[in-house]
Amino acid sequence: MTNAPLLAPIDAAPQLRRGAVLAYPTEAVWGLGCDPFDEAAVLRLLALKDRPVDKGLILIAAARSQLDGLLDWDRVPAARRNEIDASWPGPNTWVVPATARVPRWISGVHAGVAVRVSAHPVVIALCNAFGGALVSTSANPAGAPAPSTLSSLDPDLRTRLDGIVEGETGGLDRPTVIRDALSGAALRL
Repeated sequence: MTNAPLLAPIDAAPQLRRGAVLAYPTEAVWGLGCDPFDEAAVLRLLALKDRPVDKGLILIAAARSQLDGLLDWDRVPAARRNEIDASWPGPNTWVVPATARVPRWISGVHAGVAVRVSAHPVVIALCNAFGGALVSTSANPAGAPAPSTLSSLDPDLRTRLDGIVEGETGGLDRPTVIRDALSGAALRL
């Protein structure tokens, strides 16, 4: 087996539209991503990670507009919506009530969906080239440490991916904070 090819974001987008699972750099670690509306791609990504579907997955976007129709903003208090808007783009993930458009293979057993509007240039380029939000989960098998460099990406995983988007992580020392949009409580620090 050989390593997945390195791709520029513009070259990765057509692959994503065809059901590819790719690794790409995020704010702190390398992530795995795919089209969130392609059930087969998401289930393959979950199998690569050995992650159960009920845990849910994060969606990452280049702009809040890429999340339109997926989030029930009416249920979020106005002050919290302002806080969320002020935190984006940036390394802040929020669990927001999901609309019926969010597939169960994304939300898992949860009524909300974890979302982030990133300021990372590779994520922005990838989401813009794809034309929407993507799945974002750390590029590691369950229980293994999340890779902060491309060289620390699991060698077996590298051979099972459809591609690796070129770039570097954003330099954060840990994955992004996750907060609940209704209460503001931190779910992951």
